[in-house]
Amino acid sequence: MIRVLLADDQSLVRAGFRALLDAQPDIEVAGEAADGEEAVDRVRALRPDVVLMDIRMPRLDGLEATRRLTADPDLGGVRVVMLTTFELDEYVFEAIRAGASGFLVKDTEPEELLRAVRAVVHGDALLSPGVTRRLIEEFAARSKAPAATAALGALTEREREVMALVGIGLSNEEIARRLVVSPLTAKTHVSRAMVKLGARDRAQLVVLAYESGLVRPGWLG
Repeated sequence: MIRVLLADDQSLVRAGFRALLDAQPDIEVAGEAADGEEAVDRVRALRPDVVLMDIRMPRLDGLEATRRLTADPDLGGVRVVMLTTFELDEYVFEAIRAGASGFLVKDTEPEELLRAVRAVVHGDALLSPGVTRRLIEEFAARSKAPAATAALGALTEREREVMALVGIGLSNEEIARRLVVSPLTAKTHVSRAMVKLGARDRAQLVVLAYESGLVRPGWLG
């Protein structure tokens, strides 16, 4: 059973998500929070698998709440999915840098929300379809200049190639087609790169790809 915590200051939004999630045989809502402070406290008490975290909340916003959760070594198994009203929210890239496993716009289709919850539990990154590449390009362009990352030296040439493709937003299946390998082989390369670089999930692998200069804004081939 996948346990989810809902963090949003709008009770109607929480009620809608709860109705959808609780109707699934493999998902249950473990708790709710109306602001970031409460979200951090509830996560520490309930240890959910996934947190659906609104970015803009009173007392403590979702970005700072995410930083606190991902910095806590006791909560390493908790995955955070940010919720936003705007596709190109100015905080989204920073949220992923802080450790969030991805983000969804609030008006996403119900099926996509369910897929997101199930995907991040298995370590996959989740970004709203049609937004991923535009978002990465927009915010990577505003981020600091790439710095040489010694850790990339631990990667094989193929792992660096796969990491670059992850960085431009390709899925395992798309990477497999691009490199003419099986999806399982592509997934294995991605997993090995994550382990070697200490990345929590694919989202952080994307950030590392940009910060190291392995991928640069505009490389959306």
